[in-house]
Amino acid sequence: MIEIEKKFHLSAEQQKRLLDGAMFISEKQVSDTYFDNKTFDLTTKDWWLRNRNGDFELKVALTDHDMRVINQYNEITDEEEIRTKLNLPKTNSLHDDIITSGFLPFVNCTTTRRKYKKDNFTIDLDEVEYDSDFDYNIAEIEIAFEKEEDKQSAIDSILEFAKKHNLTDEPVRGKVIEYLLEKKPNHYQALVEAGVVKE
Repeated sequence: MIEIEKKFHLSAEQQKRLLDGAMFISEKQVSDTYFDNKTFDLTTKDWWLRNRNGDFELKVALTDHDMRVINQYNEITDEEEIRTKLNLPKTNSLHDDIITSGFLPFVNCTTTRRKYKKDNFTIDLDEVEYDSDFDYNIAEIEIAFEKEEDKQSAIDSILEFAKKHNLTDEPVRGKVIEYLLEKKPNHYQALVEAGVVKE
């Protein structure tokens, strides 16, 4: 499954307008731990290895950082495919082999996510709490599709949906990038130098 998403900061009025007519789907808490090695080999490629509520996922960027106006990732949840992508030996559990290969946690956060459906889009409103002394609120508009040839149409539809709801099209940091900016400036700077983060 290919996921296209765009992040937004919403004013109270924008949130009200966006949710008008939307169908509430669920509210749940998501606990994430993100992993990388000491030289940031994954995140500087825009690869995001995380354990979400006990299950590992690997999000792999689909396009070059310079070419995109919207986040585009392939989400890999199959353990064998994750091992193949990371070139991990199968010695112990996936968690143990990740640690043994030098990938260590660099951020833990808990997100309270309220999910809505409107038209063909999923709207996620996230309130993020970290293991440190700050939190972060963010909205994501997402659409998922299976065929690569549908990608541009999906991008265009999200941008049009946002425009229709008068959402501001400006760069918004994701929850992990925001944490790195605040708490781990060396890691953040490595992502800037790699072109993953635009300042």
